[in-house]
Amino acid sequence: MDFLAIYSRTNRKILLITAVVLTGIIAVVDWYTRPFISIGFLYLFPIMLISGIFRRWQIVAVSVLCAVLQELYSNLPLDNAIPRLVFSWLGFSGTGLFLFELLRNRRIVLAHLEEIESETRQRREAEEQLQTLVDSSPAAILTVGSSGEIYLANEAAKELFSEGAENLRGQAIGKFVPALEKALQSGQSRLYRTAIQCRARRANGRPFLVGTWFSTYRAHSGGNRLAAIIVDLSEELTSREDMSLDYLLKNARILMSAVSHEIRNLAGAALVFHQNLSRVEGLKENEDFEALGTLIHGLEKLSAMELTTGGPEEDRQTVELAPVLDELRVLIESACRDSDIELEWEATDQSRRVWADHYGLIQVFLNLLKNSRRALESAPEKRIRISTIHEERTVIVRFEDSGPGISNPEILFRAFQQDANATGLGLYVSRALMKSFGGDLTLEPSEHGCTFAIRLQAA
Repeated sequence: MDFLAIYSRTNRKILLITAVVLTGIIAVVDWYTRPFISIGFLYLFPIMLISGIFRRWQIVAVSVLCAVLQELYSNLPLDNAIPRLVFSWLGFSGTGLFLFELLRNRRIVLAHLEEIESETRQRREAEEQLQTLVDSSPAAILTVGSSGEIYLANEAAKELFSEGAENLRGQAIGKFVPALEKALQSGQSRLYRTAIQCRARRANGRPFLVGTWFSTYRAHSGGNRLAAIIVDLSEELTSREDMSLDYLLKNARILMSAVSHEIRNLAGAALVFHQNLSRVEGLKENEDFEALGTLIHGLEKLSAMELTTGGPEEDRQTVELAPVLDELRVLIESACRDSDIELEWEATDQSRRVWADHYGLIQVFLNLLKNSRRALESAPEKRIRISTIHEERTVIVRFEDSGPGISNPEILFRAFQQDANATGLGLYVSRALMKSFGGDLTLEPSEHGCTFAIRLQAA
């Protein structure tokens, strides 16, 4: 049992009472045995009792009292009373102060030890939590030494690179992710903290695409080490390529519809002229004239593909509007800031799900903003306002700019416009995409600037 427990706060009153009673008993016994022997040295015991609960000056004061009591009931001659009193006081005070410092230092050591144990316990808990986080992480986590060997690899890393068949510890990182080995070698003179997409190889040599977040740091033993978090992007790459192919085919279908529409107009006009010319005698039996008619009919059949106002149900899905607008904000804020364009967001009614397609909506939004940025290049006031509103079963997203406006709104959504900056298909394709979702893209009249409204069906 630790003797400091005797001097705990709960025992202070008991120790004080004991010291007072013990002092009284010693004084009475000393007075009773005065003619024969002096037991004043026993005052050391009450002083030892109070040394753990009194302050220094209080110990000194009690020592004076005990020295006086010892000399008062002593049977020694009075000639040397003062020196004996002084020496007794010094002995009592020294004993009390020594025990006081001993207990004080003991408390300090125990408090420091408790603090160290607490920090050790917290560090152990943090290490356990970190180890649990690393082991349970779905992403591969690696640490690599300065020579390129793998120090640490969690279970996800083993599954990713060796499918759990072999331990990665001690193997060269260049065998699996060559880009990390190059970064470690080139980073001996500098430190990195970045992310890359690169090729990697499994233990069987099969390549795949990974996304890597890594940083280099200096080790105490010298040289740089590397820590990396790696995720497999193969499925994401496949999904991205599939999505790109789907939208390539969708845009191609829209463009073919636009082209077929123009061909149909030309074929219709040519057919009228051919029918009129067929009334002319001499041309009716002409083989070239008949071949021309066959060609015109063939063009008319080729142009039979029409763009419907609404796509099939499987081409659309329910989309939360808030993530789409958040992604749009990330994509355009820096570009607008670089062009000194004030961007106003009043998209307060975002907690809606609409019938659309995430990627398609982003493409339409970006096309409208690109047109607005182009219109604001020479405008004295540069401002774009984006707002949302919910009307019955429709969600409307408006894009308003402070540009010069549209000079010929009646031909705005026609394909292959002659005065367009590019192919003249941007707004045509955007409107067609919106119609494939069951929505629409329209130009709203406004006194200043230009306002486009995207109407989406609420899901």
